[in-house]
Formats: sequence, C-alpha cells, structure tokens
Amino acid sequence: MKADIHPKYEAMTATCSCGNQVTTRSTLCQDLHIDVCSNCHPFFTGKQKIVDSGGRVDRFNRRFGARATKR
Repeated sequence: MKADIHPKYEAMTATCSCGNQVTTRSTLCQDLHIDVCSNCHPFFTGKQKIVDSGGRVDRFNRRFGARATKR
C-alpha cells in the first residue's frame, strides 16, 4: 500500500448563522459557515408548520368518487 495518499483529517469548526458553533473533524482545511443547524431549524425547534393536503383528496373524491360507486 502507498503511504501518505490520503488527505489530512483535522479538527474544524462549523458556525451557524444563529451563532451556534460545532467542532468536528474533516478533510476540509477551512472552517464552515452554515445557514441552519439543529438549534435554529424549525423541525428541531418545534415551530414547523404542517401543510394540510386533505383538500386535494376531498376534491378528487368529489370529482371521481361518485363514478366508482355507480358502476
């Protein structure tokens, strides 16, 4: 096997726009600036909006549901 063919695996810091910093290890040389993290993402904070797609199903049943029962 060849020696020293893999990139260096060093510590780096990922900084979120909310100010949260996460230290991790990577082959990247510079620090990362990310938009969202688990501290500010709506899914993790519980501020997620639930989209109701039930109206589409009701519309389909109104248009085509009566046809299936007539046959």
